[in-house]
Amino acid sequence: MQRISIIGSCGSGKTTFARKLAARLDVPHIEMDALFWLPNWQPKPIEEFRNSVTAAVADEAWVIDGNYSQGRLRDIYLARATTVVWLNYSYPVTFGRLLKRTLRRISRHETLYGNNSETARMAFCSRDSILWWMTKNYRRRRREYRKLFNDEQYAHLQRIEIRRPREAEALLEQSCLVSTEMEIEC
Repeated sequence: MQRISIIGSCGSGKTTFARKLAARLDVPHIEMDALFWLPNWQPKPIEEFRNSVTAAVADEAWVIDGNYSQGRLRDIYLARATTVVWLNYSYPVTFGRLLKRTLRRISRHETLYGNNSETARMAFCSRDSILWWMTKNYRRRRREYRKLFNDEQYAHLQRIEIRRPREAEALLEQSCLVSTEMEIEC
């Protein structure tokens, strides 16, 4: 069965892509942010978080999205994955998507994980700003993912790098995407 990890910079569209791919493959979608965040933007204790992820990826088929690497989770989900898809978009594309998403969430008062929501103050006037965090970490994440793609520790993974949003859409739409064994083949 297929177990797919979707990685990419904050704002690249990991969750949207993962949700669509999981629906296409008819497998569960696992959103690591939903497993991580408690009310008031408090992080779940690391051991509890690791246990949640371990339980979530115990199934034989799934699509997971998230970047929780920092040595905290990669050993769990990439060890079980069969494929990793890297949404490796340019900074302008990624930042533009993140800004649009943030403004939408603020204007609609969208409720997120742990009953949290984004605010204008948090997005534009805080050191915890997701926009600032993405800008600060964009290059480091790209270097990290390039290293991951070349790391022999993950030689068991089929690795797919997507550089443009239209390539992601094409991958989702390709009739060869799903075979009877539920493997990505293109």
